[in-house]
Amino acid sequence: MAKISLLAHTYSSYVESLFALLGKGRQHAGLFYEEVIRFGQPPKPDHPAFRNASALLEQLHALTDFTLPTLIDKRSDGSTSKFLLRTEDALEIESVMIPMQSGGTLCISSQVGCRMGCTFCETGRMGLLRNLTTQEIVGQVFMARHHLGFAFTNVVFMGMGEPFDNYDNVLQAARIFIEQKGFGCGKRNVTISTSGRIEEILRLAEEGEESPNLAVSVNAPTDAVRQKIMPINRKHNMAQLYQTMHAYNARTRRQILAAYVLIKDLNSSSEHALNLATYLQGLDVKINIIPYNPQSCDRYQPPEDPDIECFVNILREKGYQTLLRKTKGRPIMAGCGQLGNLAKRNR
Repeated sequence: MAKISLLAHTYSSYVESLFALLGKGRQHAGLFYEEVIRFGQPPKPDHPAFRNASALLEQLHALTDFTLPTLIDKRSDGSTSKFLLRTEDALEIESVMIPMQSGGTLCISSQVGCRMGCTFCETGRMGLLRNLTTQEIVGQVFMARHHLGFAFTNVVFMGMGEPFDNYDNVLQAARIFIEQKGFGCGKRNVTISTSGRIEEILRLAEEGEESPNLAVSVNAPTDAVRQKIMPINRKHNMAQLYQTMHAYNARTRRQILAAYVLIKDLNSSSEHALNLATYLQGLDVKINIIPYNPQSCDRYQPPEDPDIECFVNILREKGYQTLLRKTKGRPIMAGCGQLGNLAKRNR
């Protein structure tokens, strides 16, 4: 009999799957699930709830798959930490723990590699090897909390891959992170980032009240600039992206995080800032400015600090809430755009 992957299920779907197999035990299956998710291990035979249900506990153990990716490396620059997991088919997943003033943020991956081909991204140079399963996505969070002891309040799908190319598995993982009987992060503390997959942005808008936050990688103020660095712009231009973000705002009444990687001599001038401010007019957005992080095959450079400050100040003067992402994790290739192993490139 095939086992049920606990890390691929929400509380209710796990309970109902076990009940379908056993014809009993909903309450005990729910307790079993909560113990694993919250404490990192299943209840033992001396657990008060199972003292008179030892046979049922054995059945739950026998029917449940707890498989996790294997931890093969962990690195830290003194604050930011990156950990490397190996899947059962010998591929590698990178995840990053970032300390923040408001609590730690765990940045996780949704794919091994990525097919989007953004020129400022190390993962994009790998090509796409495959999507991660829900179990592998949730396994990153489980490993971070229970095996590495990281304390975090936010989970962001901003690691390797385009999350909306793996929509169903990513949304199922997000539900597990959000629900109170799962990891209990809450919908405001889980964010999915996309390079601009407009069909999936609209699909997310229909997910309902418990859907996670949305981040969109804008990265340019005009089509001419965006097409140089983001091939997706050839399929969905900036006017289409704007209309989609506007529809998302209208349907959900929720703000979008507009991410912008700042690259020297490409999208970082005062004129670019003014054009970006014009482009975003009418949208409910918070802008997240990310200075470019050096990579293994560099063709770009980050702007100088005065130019970064000028860019940010223009946006703030135009009335936008604008965050400047502090550079973290660069020495261990854990910064935004730095994740990926080119030796594993899909050739």
